[in-house]
Amino acid sequence: MSYIEKIKAFAAENPNMDFYADKQIVEQVMNMFNYDESLVPPYIVESPLAKPDGSRISSAAEWMNSGRREILRKMKNELYGEALPRTDSVKTEVVSFKENALDGTADRKEIKITFGMRNGKTHSILVMLYIPKNRKGKVPVFLGLNFKGNHTVTDEKDVAMTGLLNEDKTFLCEEKRGCHTHRNCFRELTARGYASATACYNDIFPDRIDGWNESVYSLFGDFSKGLKAHEKYSAIGAWAWGLSRIMDCLESEDAIDSERVALHGLSRLGKTALWAGALDMRFKIVISNESGLCGAAMTKRCYGENYLFLLNAMPHWFVKGAEKYKANEELQDFDQHFLLSLIAPRPLVVASALDDQWSDPRGEYLGAYHAGEVYRLFGADTLKSSDLPEVGKFITSDISYHIREGKHDQNATDWTHYLEVADRYL
Repeated sequence: MSYIEKIKAFAAENPNMDFYADKQIVEQVMNMFNYDESLVPPYIVESPLAKPDGSRISSAAEWMNSGRREILRKMKNELYGEALPRTDSVKTEVVSFKENALDGTADRKEIKITFGMRNGKTHSILVMLYIPKNRKGKVPVFLGLNFKGNHTVTDEKDVAMTGLLNEDKTFLCEEKRGCHTHRNCFRELTARGYASATACYNDIFPDRIDGWNESVYSLFGDFSKGLKAHEKYSAIGAWAWGLSRIMDCLESEDAIDSERVALHGLSRLGKTALWAGALDMRFKIVISNESGLCGAAMTKRCYGENYLFLLNAMPHWFVKGAEKYKANEELQDFDQHFLLSLIAPRPLVVASALDDQWSDPRGEYLGAYHAGEVYRLFGADTLKSSDLPEVGKFITSDISYHIREGKHDQNATDWTHYLEVADRYL
């Protein structure tokens, strides 16, 4: 019995598996992950340029006017959901300002964004923004969400703790301040002339299956029914919406050049950055770091994490329409290079880590490689070979890629490449 047949048989034998009630079933599924390249099944790489009548999109204009819209519709219906509208009101307030942050190299703002509705409901997030002091004119900015709170991604001890809705409360303490500074490298970015903006993703949608009614969705209706997956909306959709609302805020900052915004994200936030970049063309560079399944990696390879696990473990990340692909990846008439194609013609960066086989580095590279079919309509410089490049080599072009040594994370090596790309394109 092949690997795929085993997965299908297991799914058929356990049609009502509940990861939240049965930890043993979780272990069984995780033990079925494939990390053997020889077990990757044959699969069809669908073309994002193919049209229903059998013809092909042949120009950038046709892609932007029709092909792109159709793929957005498909991705909304079957993975990430509809985008929320804007709220009835938005209020921004600088709740703190530090003139000589990061040892005198930056100004730091903590900006509270409060979204309001006519019925009186409100929801707030706190954005932390570093702006280089030694600047001439407006500066470009890197924007990305963080996992555990603003206080975890900076070594400054006087920023407000965020992520209060996080299920993991262990990060809401003094000892955890600065524990994730390596993931953002604010000091290096400031020294290179870039501003940095971040907020905690849990403040937009608490990352748990029962987080709906504490999320931004609560502004638009009653989500208290114990939902796991929704017909129309998703957590990734909410986080992407939040990034666009932070972008709105950055557009009003005098020191920020909102025409030069690089969007980045790690892991599930890498998936989010790709979806936000697909929806919002204002982001000029989109960076996906180890985003794996439903991010940059080709789903049909069935390597590393699979749909059977992800859609049971994190059902709130996606819409209900995705459920039909559990143990049925081959039924998709699209793959993740379709998502990456939606970033075109803007610069795209995909990053992998050698020890992060869960995220399928080869699959992430192939996602970027196959997206080149659309990018070439714009005359873009794309990845030249389907072979995974050597570890540590930076490929810098309209579609950029690197794979580094190490585990699932975002660190200084990744940022070295991101800054190389930004220096070229921003």
